[in-house]
Amino acid sequence: MRSPIIAGALALFVLAGPVPAAAEPVVINTLAIPLNDEDEAQVTIGRLRYRGGMVLSSPEPRFGGFSALGISPDGGRMIALSDKGLRLRARLVYDRHGNLAGVRDGDLGSLSGLDGAPLSGKRNSDAESLTPGVEGEIIVAFEGRHRLWRYFPGNPAPEPLPPPLELRGAPTNGGIEALTMLDDGSLLALTEKYTAGAGTNVLGWISDETGWSVLTLAIEPEFWPTGAATLPDGDVVVSVRHFSLRGGAIIRLQRIAAADVRPGARLQAQALAEIRYPLNVDNFEGIEARRGAQGETLIYVISDDNYNPLQRTLMMMFEVVE
Repeated sequence: MRSPIIAGALALFVLAGPVPAAAEPVVINTLAIPLNDEDEAQVTIGRLRYRGGMVLSSPEPRFGGFSALGISPDGGRMIALSDKGLRLRARLVYDRHGNLAGVRDGDLGSLSGLDGAPLSGKRNSDAESLTPGVEGEIIVAFEGRHRLWRYFPGNPAPEPLPPPLELRGAPTNGGIEALTMLDDGSLLALTEKYTAGAGTNVLGWISDETGWSVLTLAIEPEFWPTGAATLPDGDVVVSVRHFSLRGGAIIRLQRIAAADVRPGARLQAQALAEIRYPLNVDNFEGIEARRGAQGETLIYVISDDNYNPLQRTLMMMFEVVE
């Protein structure tokens, strides 16, 4: 196993890759939205302050389904990966207050398989999470056929990363949904519906030079992990989702202390905020974090609309209120 750890230094995540097959410019329409349509003065929820958001749409029928998100350290660029193995790359626009205000210069293309050809079929192309690697690559976790692939800049064909042994037993729709690289270069991977301990935990892993070690994340009933990102201070933010026909989507953003993430741990996440109606909310699955220009901690989320006309692609930015 090529170790995902390089002690002491992480490669700069420049969002140059992965290189998609036949990437083409894509029109992206944006519509600014408040946090709460019924009370536009509301800008805080829990320990988060709303810093701008929008509905994203496009006449391109392949647009949507975004389950993974990456943001460059300066906040100027983004990539998002979809359930159909597509990669969206674009530039982010901010207003004079530094709030998220728009998206421009987008292009869309297919991720490639080991042979360099575009991925096809739901089982092969369902990308669910991403994280930067230590050598400038992007590591992508797929569902359906559970696997981890590394995409290096300039090369469309990925390199397989040996997965945790236990991943072979994960449900088809319950593999690695949250993936992030920690400050020491190790990978934290959390599954969606691969439960342990009478369903009160989901299975996860942390990597080191020798491979993967098991850990678990404590969950509340029917709140499943959808994404993870490493905060500037080294802690981890996790998004968890509950959905019902009666209540719609409820998203909770939770924080895990860096010191708690170790082999064999039962991780306990602390609440940052809950996003639910009447707030603008959808199926947030992609999440990323960075340090802002004033030293603040910024969290970005993007929703997977499941290519459903009744859902939306929302992208929002929040500041952690310490």
